Amino acid sequence: MVTVEQRTTSEQAWRLRPVRPGDDAFVPLAAELGAEFTPRAAEHDRENRFVFDNFDRMREAGYLRLAVPQELGGLGATMRQVCFAQAELARSCAATALAVNMHIYLTLSQVFRFRRGAPGAEGVLRRVADDGIVLLTSGGSDGIWPSGRAVKENGGYRVSGRKVFCSQAPIGDVLSTMALHEDPVEGPEVLLIGIPMRAEGMTILDNWDTLGMRATGSNDVLLENVAVTEGQIAGRRPWGKVDPILRAAGIHFAPTVASVYAGIAAGARDDAVRAVRERRMSDGRPLAEDPTVQRQVGLMEAKLHTLWWSLLGALDELGEEYGPDDRAMAPLMIAKRQVVLEAQAVVDLAMQIAGGSAYFRTSPLERAYRDVRAGLFHPMNPERTLLYAGRLALDVPADTVW
Repeated sequence: MVTVEQRTTSEQAWRLRPVRPGDDAFVPLAAELGAEFTPRAAEHDRENRFVFDNFDRMREAGYLRLAVPQELGGLGATMRQVCFAQAELARSCAATALAVNMHIYLTLSQVFRFRRGAPGAEGVLRRVADDGIVLLTSGGSDGIWPSGRAVKENGGYRVSGRKVFCSQAPIGDVLSTMALHEDPVEGPEVLLIGIPMRAEGMTILDNWDTLGMRATGSNDVLLENVAVTEGQIAGRRPWGKVDPILRAAGIHFAPTVASVYAGIAAGARDDAVRAVRERRMSDGRPLAEDPTVQRQVGLMEAKLHTLWWSLLGALDELGEEYGPDDRAMAPLMIAKRQVVLEAQAVVDLAMQIAGGSAYFRTSPLERAYRDVRAGLFHPMNPERTLLYAGRLALDVPADTVW
């Protein structure tokens, strides 16, 4: 039976191969952290307990400032480098990798704004680097029809609403969220707001109890008449439409979150291959000599290569200079779809190869089987991605698809 402890001693790990110099610059850091996180991943999952200790360690090691530019005190990782590091971290503890990804993609979004001279971006990035603050988002509640309403009051706003899927809520410092404001002149507009989690009227609801990714702390956050100043408004966007602000979020979210699921699949492959190497068939021959098993392992290899090629190809197509438009976002969303679907298929194959032992809670494959399915729910989900791509191909407006 493949156990959690055995997972840390693999010498046959499937590595996401770097293509360009420096692609894997931060993989050793992620691997070092992952080696510490692996032994307690099952306990966090079983107890449905947020990974406080892992976040403390990531802050200490500098991982929380991974994507902050070096000139602002960070490690200066590019989005490609983030993807390689996140895939490595997810091999060890998928919940930690997914939770911290919500902080990292927001950091990358702020870097995008900083490089374009957007006000406030440098301040946020310096706080991430110097103070170790954790950024979180209510993206599951937002999109083109965000929950929550903002009412004008005394030169600012009062914001109320319930936000779901707020990963890392137990440790987050600043929530990036959206709310509808009914402007009497301009009509409905969506406000993009940064709100300190300790602001009066903010309540974390302890309701995260799910099939998988149980240690992400993705609780609902209740906002009750939270006071917001004009200075906290990072942007305004149209109601019911995808605009540059939302596209910028999607551009930095899609590849980084996809890398988490690629890492889960790679770890599951390793567990399955290890099981095959250690076992014998009923007639005493090594299980590795079974043609059916050989084919299944080959299929895992093919799927892992193609899902990773898909992600790297999309990043190549994005390039270094890009705008918040469909040209940039579409390939990344398509690649994310490919990765999450193929990652699920790889984990399913790994379960079949490992056999009945994978059905036990002591097997990391059982946890991977549950965790990998969370990839189906991130925007855009696989079906809406096809709708989006199809509309673009047909020159039909796609700004209502999210």
